[in-house]
Amino acid sequence: MKLGLAIFLIILALVGGLAAGFFLARRYMIKYFEENPPIDETMIRTMMLSMGQKPSERKINQMVSQMKGQAKNKNKNK
Repeated sequence: MKLGLAIFLIILALVGGLAAGFFLARRYMIKYFEENPPIDETMIRTMMLSMGQKPSERKINQMVSQMKGQAKNKNKNK
């Protein structure tokens, strides 16, 4: 009977660890994507073209740096 109890507790601990790991990883990824949205230069270029602006490298780099600056300021205020 002791062997059966030991196997049950090991399986229970494994399932509990998997569930806790899943939810912790999920919470971490949600927080990461809130702080660092996955926008890159090609998306900015496409956005500017759709608004009728001609995207130059200078404008694109300026927008990327502004977005990074806003993200840093947002993180400092938390």
